[in-house]
Amino acid sequence: MNRLDSLRDLFREMDRRTRLSWGIGVALLLLLVIAVTTLSGAITTLSRKRVSREAELRELMLLKQRYQSLKKESERLANRLAAVKGDDSPGRVTEEAAIKGKPVQIRPLKGEERSGMQEELAEVKIEGLTANELVNLLHRLEKGAKPVILKKLLVKSRFDDPAKLDVTLTVALIKALAPEKR
Repeated sequence: MNRLDSLRDLFREMDRRTRLSWGIGVALLLLLVIAVTTLSGAITTLSRKRVSREAELRELMLLKQRYQSLKKESERLANRLAAVKGDDSPGRVTEEAAIKGKPVQIRPLKGEERSGMQEELAEVKIEGLTANELVNLLHRLEKGAKPVILKKLLVKSRFDDPAKLDVTLTVALIKALAPEKR
């Protein structure tokens, strides 16, 4: 308490004008401290908001990219569905994609109806394919103009020529239902 008492005595011994100057100086110093702490708090709050908004923006950009890719895929599927004619069948689509000169056997199966779409199924047997021809066939079915789903694939190598494959595919052709059947 000695120091506090000595400061109080020093303050009382000053003349009135000096005391007023020191009082104004201390008040201005306190106002400056208050202003700095207030601004520091505001800057901290704004910094937190900026970081939060940047994180939200990153998340929104990811969602935008995902939306655009899904939209593109949806449009691609819609275009493929529009390419399907009423007389198209899984067998015909598979024959168009198949390798020329290979024997193809097609057996229609019972299809299903799902959420406004009709699946027409067929079991397709192709004999004597090479591995490269099989890959080409699967690529043509997947990337072709018609929406085709490969339900089942059975590949057997031949006993007499192991380089040749006998393939059994269960192929589904997706068709949009007529508006009156929906």
